[in-house]
Amino acid sequence: MRFAEIPGLDEIKARLIDSVNRGNVAHALLFDGRSGSAALPLALAFATYVNCEHPGETDSCGQCASCNKYGKLMHPDLSFTFPTAGGKKVLSENFMAEWREFVKESPFGSYSDWLNHINIRQGNIPVEESRQIIQNLSLKSYEGGYKVVVIWNVESMAAPAANALLKILEEPPEKTLFLLVTSDYNRLLPTIQSRVQRVAVRELEEQEMMDFLVNSRGQTRERASRTAFLTEGNINLALSHLGQEETDHKEWFVNWMRYCFVFDLAKLVPVADRFDEFSKEEQKNILEYGLKVLREIYLENVGLSQMIRLENEELTFIQKFSKVFRFDNIDRVSEAISGAMMHIERNVRAKIVFMDLSLTMAALIK
Repeated sequence: MRFAEIPGLDEIKARLIDSVNRGNVAHALLFDGRSGSAALPLALAFATYVNCEHPGETDSCGQCASCNKYGKLMHPDLSFTFPTAGGKKVLSENFMAEWREFVKESPFGSYSDWLNHINIRQGNIPVEESRQIIQNLSLKSYEGGYKVVVIWNVESMAAPAANALLKILEEPPEKTLFLLVTSDYNRLLPTIQSRVQRVAVRELEEQEMMDFLVNSRGQTRERASRTAFLTEGNINLALSHLGQEETDHKEWFVNWMRYCFVFDLAKLVPVADRFDEFSKEEQKNILEYGLKVLREIYLENVGLSQMIRLENEELTFIQKFSKVFRFDNIDRVSEAISGAMMHIERNVRAKIVFMDLSLTMAALIK
């Protein structure tokens, strides 16, 4: 993984590279980003840069022996720890083939994506993993550079596992680099938090996401804009949207609101039938779009129209609909849509959920 493969986040990349060039590399870094962010890719790109034989001003060379090995996640001085089912027989080292495949296919993947990949329901990092890390670090570097330990989803560490690492985190062997990755900083033990230097990994800005989807994923500007709006900087979620058949969320939502407003059951029933035919993810996407439109309606109602992110026909709809929408019910409407998404996630029949939501919306929006 190289920095060039990660969209946006230029200021974070520059800060990491500058720390190497100034010889001020912290021995333990914590990459803290929301699930679906570039936290893991940034950690891997940094590790690649640190050990690159011919680093450039903005990235590793990508050509030297070290870069090639890091690109395959097979460098002898690179080790990984990540959640598995736990126990002595299922340590991370026994899942390396699956891990390399997962990172190659889904570098921005989430904890649940990983558990699905290895077909387990719940994972953790047991104390045996910490003992394995300590044992590995007692050996000398194979190639003379940094020994790098990447601990992904470090919040999955059981308390005994985290406590077992405290001493080596505070006083690691020479030229040892700990790169911890978390999506839930508050779950970490304070003793771990105090021993690492935190790198806050933000979500992508809307323009960064659009540029990434257009330039690297071949999306049209229109679809990239819609995806960026729906996913709010979550790279993993944005990429998952690309694998789905696109639905015109604007047309769907506008028609749905029109039928709810006039309480046209003859139109709402076939709409519910059509909704039932979509995949679960697309059903949630449609409702998520509705929640985001409500946010824009709220901004229009409170006089903050300059903050509205939608434009063209969608903006026109918001401006018109906000004039007839019963604004004091906006919280209840949002709760109703969120509740419908929860029921769909729990596999309640989508047609029933949508029809019930439509009747609730009809009562609340006017």
